[in-house]
Amino acid sequence: MAIIDNNKDTEPKWYALKVFSGYENVAKQNLQNTVEKYELENRIFDIVIPMEDVLVEKRGKKVLVPKKTMPGYIFVRMMYGDDIWHAVTRTQYISSFVGPAGRPICLTDDEERRMGLNGNKASEVKVEYNINVGDLVEIIEGSLNSFVGTVKAVDNENQKATVLVEMFGRTSEVELGFNQIRVSNK
Repeated sequence: MAIIDNNKDTEPKWYALKVFSGYENVAKQNLQNTVEKYELENRIFDIVIPMEDVLVEKRGKKVLVPKKTMPGYIFVRMMYGDDIWHAVTRTQYISSFVGPAGRPICLTDDEERRMGLNGNKASEVKVEYNINVGDLVEIIEGSLNSFVGTVKAVDNENQKATVLVEMFGRTSEVELGFNQIRVSNK
């Protein structure tokens, strides 16, 4: 006699899982092993670690390096059911589903779009920033976090700005990505 699970999705949806921070890759591999072990290929389709490519300087050269955008989380596209809950949450390095009392809530279409999970990579979406020469901006990321400076030049194509920042009694120019600054209220 087969058990009928009335608490089961009929279409695959995206869910967020809390995992041990720093162990996202291991948690993903362990979940893939669980899928194979319990033959869940027809219910669990995609397992994604949210990543973005970041331009860093190594040995004098700029290199694109993948960086986890949400440490401590992975995303799974699956047809959820109470029967799968146990298999997923008992997987090593996975803490729980994101939701009230560890019970899953699927991501909304907007959340999927913003995270690039619905086929549109977030990096492919052109983001418009309203930063102009002369604007007072606050640095919100990096070693100059919380410094305030004035925009000297704007490069919309590369989404960067040259900012004049006063530190150690001198004004210095720094080039920052639009994602590293915001227009300041100060």
